[in-house]
Amino acid sequence: MATIRVDERTEKLFIDFRYQGKRYREFTGLKNTAANSRRLEKLGEKIEQEIVLGTFIYHAHFPNSAAGKRFAQQALQQQTPASLVTQITSAVSPEQECTGTPLFEDFVDEWISENKISWRDSHLTNMRNIVECHYLPRLGKREVGSITRAELLKFRSDLAKVPGRGSNKGLSANRINKIMDPLRRIFEEAADRFEFNTPFNRIKPLRVQRSDVEPFTLAEALQIIEAVRPDYKNYYTVRFFTGMRTGEIDGLKWKYVDFERRQILIRETIVAGKEDYTKTDSSQREIQMTEVVYQALLNQHKATASMSRFVFCNLKGLPLEHNNITKRVWYPLLAKLKLAKRRPYQTRHTAATLWLAAGETPEWIARQMGHASTEMLFKVYSRYVPNLTRRDGSAFEQLLNNKMHHAEISL
Repeated sequence: MATIRVDERTEKLFIDFRYQGKRYREFTGLKNTAANSRRLEKLGEKIEQEIVLGTFIYHAHFPNSAAGKRFAQQALQQQTPASLVTQITSAVSPEQECTGTPLFEDFVDEWISENKISWRDSHLTNMRNIVECHYLPRLGKREVGSITRAELLKFRSDLAKVPGRGSNKGLSANRINKIMDPLRRIFEEAADRFEFNTPFNRIKPLRVQRSDVEPFTLAEALQIIEAVRPDYKNYYTVRFFTGMRTGEIDGLKWKYVDFERRQILIRETIVAGKEDYTKTDSSQREIQMTEVVYQALLNQHKATASMSRFVFCNLKGLPLEHNNITKRVWYPLLAKLKLAKRRPYQTRHTAATLWLAAGETPEWIARQMGHASTEMLFKVYSRYVPNLTRRDGSAFEQLLNNKMHHAEISL
């Protein structure tokens, strides 16, 4: 696993990784800042993926380092006439025959240019990362019409060997599907334009194991709110009792808080630090404030209304950075309270299960959550209702017992 470290002598960052059974350290000259660390972490992930896929070229990443120059020299020495003949011969194998179609890297660049007008900035960034990290190293220099179904299946199986984020385990089935799905659409478009059969025929998505939601109980939610740092008490009160998504609460502005009608208007969200339209049209909604949420927002208004247009902000008046808050506040708090480690998104699931437990109508809850219908509600949360309300068949059992008892008395 590639690791980003700090050179104690210079306070500069370097990347530490293993390649061909040996350990390598490449010093970058970059200062030890959060931005530079994130930049090198992405490079480290890319290097690890290329090593697993067998496409890593050392001197392409580090051309000026001693190791990079050594690998470049070795590569040059290997380019003998005999090996060049072998390359030329293999280049015209049946799998890679000339098809008269553009190179994959050229077509995918055109495909992104045509579709990005309908994408969010965050989705565009994600697509470009997938293309750069996964598609181009394996398929970039191939004619799009020459790539076969067998190659795509091999590509998918190799993805399972790529280390996941923060883990030595391979990518999950869900992540692999998210990488393969855009590739399917790319080949479908290319096949339509250049009149060949898409190699994606009969390649189905991997089966993804269903994951259960893990909401907090009301007692746990109150325990968290009571124990959290005072400057985040209002934030987590609103999270737990409104069902807002992370991007919705982090991007909430004061102009969308209607104290008179006691409503929170969900009109925008914030994704990757950028303000954007909500996740879906149905996400545009009005959330009713309970008294506890109303009081929390009044308290927050006193704290931040004069310094920022955002309800929850940092000392500079900018929106909260959720990854930073999760690492510095959320996870340490759960550990301190000895509660199971769960993502902050579980606060949304908590609101849904508490509303259900309280007997609110599914239609009302769906509107509060921003669901287009109640289908998602019943599919995801219904199993928690019996645990919280005792609506688990016990009422019917009691009815039967009462009727049978009366029958015995009459006899």
